[in-house]
Amino acid sequence: MLQVVFRILGPLEVTVEGRPVALQGARQRTIMSMLLLAPNRVVSVDALADAVWRGNPPATARNQIAICVSALRKTIKNAVGVEDILVTSHPGYMLYAGEHRIDAAEFEEHAARGREAARRGRTDEACALLEEALAMWRGPALEGVSAERVEAEAARLTDMRLDVYEEYAGLRLRLGQHREMMGELVAFVREHPLREQAKAHLMLAQYRSGRRAEALETYRDGQRILVEELGIDPGPELRDLHEEILADSPRLGLPVEPAELTSQTTVPAHLPPSAASFTGRRRELASLDRLLDHLEGSALPVGSITGTGGVGKTAFAVHWAHQVSARFPDGQLFADLRGYDAEEAPRRPGAVLDRFLRALGVPGAQIPAEQAERTALFRSVLDGLRVLIVLDNARSFQQIRPLLPGNGRSCVLVTSRDSMGGALAGDYFFVPLHLGALEQDESIALLSRVAGDDRFGGDPVGAARLSALCDRLPLALRIAAARLAAKPHWSVRTLVARLEDQHRRLDELSLDERGVRAGLRLSYRGLPPETARMFRLLGALNVPDFAAWAGAALLGIDPVDAEDLIEQLVDAQLLEPLSAATGHVRYRFQDLLRLFAGECAEAEDPEEERRAAVRRACGAWLGLAGEAHRRVYGGDYTVVHGPAPLHPLPGHLVDSLLENPMEWFESERSSITGLVGLAAKHDESAYAWDLAITSVTLFQNRNYLEDWRHCGERALEAAVRTGDTLGEAAMLHTIGTLEIVQWSYDAAHERLSLALRLFEAQGQAQGRALVLRNLALCERHRGDMDRARQMARRSLEIFRTVGDHYAEAHVLGLLAQIELERGDPQASLVLSSEAVARSRGLGTARGEAQSTVRLAEALLHQGDGERAEEASRRALELVRDSGDRRGEAHALRTLGEALWRRGRTEEAEVVLRDALETAVKVPDRYLEARTAIVIGCVRALRADRAGAAGSFKTAQDVFTEVGAPGWQDRCTRLLEELGDRERPDEEKLFELVRP
Repeated sequence: MLQVVFRILGPLEVTVEGRPVALQGARQRTIMSMLLLAPNRVVSVDALADAVWRGNPPATARNQIAICVSALRKTIKNAVGVEDILVTSHPGYMLYAGEHRIDAAEFEEHAARGREAARRGRTDEACALLEEALAMWRGPALEGVSAERVEAEAARLTDMRLDVYEEYAGLRLRLGQHREMMGELVAFVREHPLREQAKAHLMLAQYRSGRRAEALETYRDGQRILVEELGIDPGPELRDLHEEILADSPRLGLPVEPAELTSQTTVPAHLPPSAASFTGRRRELASLDRLLDHLEGSALPVGSITGTGGVGKTAFAVHWAHQVSARFPDGQLFADLRGYDAEEAPRRPGAVLDRFLRALGVPGAQIPAEQAERTALFRSVLDGLRVLIVLDNARSFQQIRPLLPGNGRSCVLVTSRDSMGGALAGDYFFVPLHLGALEQDESIALLSRVAGDDRFGGDPVGAARLSALCDRLPLALRIAAARLAAKPHWSVRTLVARLEDQHRRLDELSLDERGVRAGLRLSYRGLPPETARMFRLLGALNVPDFAAWAGAALLGIDPVDAEDLIEQLVDAQLLEPLSAATGHVRYRFQDLLRLFAGECAEAEDPEEERRAAVRRACGAWLGLAGEAHRRVYGGDYTVVHGPAPLHPLPGHLVDSLLENPMEWFESERSSITGLVGLAAKHDESAYAWDLAITSVTLFQNRNYLEDWRHCGERALEAAVRTGDTLGEAAMLHTIGTLEIVQWSYDAAHERLSLALRLFEAQGQAQGRALVLRNLALCERHRGDMDRARQMARRSLEIFRTVGDHYAEAHVLGLLAQIELERGDPQASLVLSSEAVARSRGLGTARGEAQSTVRLAEALLHQGDGERAEEASRRALELVRDSGDRRGEAHALRTLGEALWRRGRTEEAEVVLRDALETAVKVPDRYLEARTAIVIGCVRALRADRAGAAGSFKTAQDVFTEVGAPGWQDRCTRLLEELGDRERPDEEKLFELVRP
């Protein structure tokens, strides 16, 4: 029969074999709490009703209590398979504990045994028992259950805990551990200032530590608090202690040291041999050396080595232990605690103590049967000795605590997948060390050592790729190198090719029970069910990293609950946390772990459940991307959305994530491209294309053109494959827009013309208008300004009809540009002024900046350099606030032209060089050429003929590259102008560089 563990010393928790049993609602938790507070005793229905309804039960209370108890029975039966835990017995119900465990009962039992041991003079044993009792507490008893009756009983338990702690502190003082206890007692007295016994313990610890003045100050503080709070003086025990401290009474001296129980007859040397192929880790080894600096300290030095399965924790610990073994002349003890063994149960501390004591020379007949007595004897034997203890593969702090010495002369090194920092930090000199992947050169060195030949030196590129495919994980690297050693006719590239197949990679690295998959499964098998489900579904996502809200969407749970599950995966070394620069921690899988998680998902989760989870995740990303787009543009403009349902997240979380929308887009860029690919692969076309088009905000603003194309083409393939005509039109439009950005106008015209037909066939006005706007850009590039104006006007009419005000402002700016190039600067000025006003009214900084640059150009055409400078500086301010790099380059170019036209050529050249550098960083080749040609003009006017000629030739080459023959011709004419005159005509130069 399975054993149920009931925990009430902290939040109410019910588990079966480590798996949580979920109780539904406050009523069930209150009833279960009442029954657990009186195990094996009947609790009346009236008492239960009084607790549930706080003394005001309804008329239906008895029926509702019966329903709750029935539901509890069903929950426990489903978890354990038995029905006799909750028993009906007049006049109520009883929790029959039987073989099941209740932590409160175990706490009282350990406390009673500890007190009995203390009465018999077995102080070490008493300390150990009371320490184990106190360790069962995880927080305030029954925290979160607010029923008055429950709170009263919880207060009783808390008082018992405080009593036990004071007894425990007194025993440790009897053992002479006053220095170790001082910090604990200071904190305890601060939290419980009316506990006189604790205050007496603190005063004694301070006095014995040579802090007589502090002990007297503690008494005065306690006296003041008692008078102020209760109006009473300290009790006789505290007063007597105060008098004894004033008199330096000999009774307060240190206790007599216990006599040594045994003499050591052997020097144990248990360390396994160090691995011949051990490589690198110099920085980590040096970090662990800090333990050696505290061998004479009052606190025991304890090192903790954590990391995922296969990272080489044991090999590292053994290697370091051999390096420092000479510092421990009294021996080195080693035990594999089998904390994550697939076949055998974790090793019991009592069994390990038996082996350690025998190795230290204690005859078997003198080894006590009780674990607590063995711990006490172990600490006595080690007292004064310098021994290194390596505890490998530990499961928990509870498993290693009985194995820790009582002084700082020895040293303990623990390897585990749990850092145990919460338990070890503070009480010990604690050095936590997390082992990650090896460095690249270390990985290749390890491969060469194991393979034993020079295949890696002869193919450094293949070696680097092989180490990456192994996640630079020592276990995987050793297996890969061993395979090559066994196959001398294979090249490095042969194995690389086999590992490149994600479906085969784990198979290639898991040829026996010691392979990578087996090591990962050891970590996975110990996860609680919901944590394991989170692990599997995260592995089903094709994203490189993610935040906790993504896990919340996958499971359809609260983001805080999701973060707790994800942090459990971090603790289990199955996920890696990344930096939290934006305030939201991101996480990532190593590739091998992600592949393993995906395998587990396919094996354990039904396909529809996996697909539903991925749809929820896509819906969360799409909802956030849409909101980020709206915040950047001031509205939900320029995007055609599809029917894919969104997965809402809490409003406060959305506001926090999107405080800077573009930075959020930046952090999610790789995840978005991966998710579009995943959705497209599974024919979730609506999610794929909607997420792709919504993210153009990022791709265009930050010039991620390869991501733009990848997402557009994958989503287009899915739309065509599934017959999603709206998605097909949307993706033809977005890829056509990309072709314009990349100066492929013929390809753009072809894509956009097809998109226009598809949008028209569906009556999709918004899509038609977006395509017409971009076709106008194509006609402008071809030089047909009349047709460009006609298409832009048609687009403007539709945007005004459908109410897309941002797009309306954008097309006004486009028309302003067209009119400028048609030779009507006045019409351009009117249109660009209107575009600026519309954009400003919408609150869209990016749109206002674009329109303001066009306004500056129109003002330049009219010879108003002063207002053009003012407009350019306003545009520059807007784009720098929004992080729009391309917009910044445009604004700097226009500002440089304005400064030139105002006669400030030296200042103009400085600004234009900044514009050129920014355009190169974007990169935008056309904008580079436009800027270079203006720099050439300024240099010509400053009599730098060679510099001017170089700028004109550079611009001409780039215009040829991007396919702009009109501008190529202008460069030729500028070079002629430069050669024909001693001082070029400034107006002629400006005429040749203006749009």
